[in-house]
Amino acid sequence: MSLYTDHLDTLQRQAESALERTGHDALLIAAGIEKYAFLDDRPYLFQPNPHFKHWLPLTQHPHCWLAVRPGKRPRVVYHQPDDYWHVPPSAPGGEWVDAVELVVIREPGQAAAALADCVTPRTAILGEADAALPGLVPNNPEPLLNLLHWARGTKTPYELEQMRAAQRRAVPGHLAARAAFLRGESEAAIHRAYLVACGHTDRDLPYGNIVGLNEHAAVLHYQYQDESPPAEARSFLIDAGAQVNGYASDITRTWAAPGHDEFAALVAAMEAEQLGLVDEVREGVDYRDIHLSAHRRTARLLRGAGLVKMSEEAMVEQRVTHAFFPHGIGHLLGLQVHDVGGFMAGETGGVADKPEGHRYLRLTRRLQPGMVVTIEPGLYFIPMLLRELRASPHAAQVDWDAVERLSRYGGVRIEDDVACRAGGQAPENLTRDAFAAA
Repeated sequence: MSLYTDHLDTLQRQAESALERTGHDALLIAAGIEKYAFLDDRPYLFQPNPHFKHWLPLTQHPHCWLAVRPGKRPRVVYHQPDDYWHVPPSAPGGEWVDAVELVVIREPGQAAAALADCVTPRTAILGEADAALPGLVPNNPEPLLNLLHWARGTKTPYELEQMRAAQRRAVPGHLAARAAFLRGESEAAIHRAYLVACGHTDRDLPYGNIVGLNEHAAVLHYQYQDESPPAEARSFLIDAGAQVNGYASDITRTWAAPGHDEFAALVAAMEAEQLGLVDEVREGVDYRDIHLSAHRRTARLLRGAGLVKMSEEAMVEQRVTHAFFPHGIGHLLGLQVHDVGGFMAGETGGVADKPEGHRYLRLTRRLQPGMVVTIEPGLYFIPMLLRELRASPHAAQVDWDAVERLSRYGGVRIEDDVACRAGGQAPENLTRDAFAAA
């Protein structure tokens, strides 16, 4: 069997088990519909229901549906309109076609008739409310969603292959962006160089690229791209990914301009600590412990760079590290950049709490083989947080002259996408493997 057909078999088994355990006899999944700006006829970018693209590599196909029934092949209701205003979806093609029962429709409303024999009072229907059709109203039963979301945390071999491919697609963009930075180009030009190199447009990126020069790197989700280059480009942070068949990569790199040795040393120190954190991605490890380890490593970096004179233990205990590293160490990655199920206590639901005082952590589960997580420590010079630190009892322990010098660079973040392996094996660093291959 191919990786894809094996993947479908896995999803079918998981769905049949979830339906039986929750008292449902069929599962219908709406791909979703195009949405339009208020009082306008311009559509937003279509974002498919992730449950739909879990089964099918169809990411630009609104008004499609999927039916899953025990003991039967999945039924795909494929919307292919007659349209001369826009390019309609191409005729169904690819490996998935031979694995499903296919029904082609020309109008969205025809899906109701194509799925009528799948609908009973015990049918689970997943989707947004605006995807509803007569007789097909999403009910999103929570017990069923819990089982499906928990299972999505671990990836099949097919999914891991898509995610490796998403890394290979993103890496040329990162290399092109670095080259544009070294040429002295603007944030907007760097972003365009990234898009050309990885073959994306703004429409199909998995998330909006973060491209920050100098102090802009201190804004964690910096959302703008200046068209004019700064008078002096001292540093560069890019957080940018790619996607393949609906699966995302999420990569961050930070670079120092030639001659800015103090900041380059800080980047090198952060990379060493980041690789140490990557090595902590092991089966059975509580991801919360990796996050707390990141704070201990941040304290070691701050002390080693001479930025803070406190002991490493005191820095963590007194939350001084939060002023420089205010976000979580990472999250689940897959069909969504911040994939679902990160806070689940178990397959039937519940919440695994974040460590006290660490509200921005996005994953609190124990790691299982097949999970893909990001490892993205950072060290930033954020004016708001530095003002709070300066007003705290610990201000005298900070070398403010050094902080002021380094604030001109914004900060450092380094992010890799990492797959957990079974039996205590070292993790697979999808990102570093792709850079090595390039």
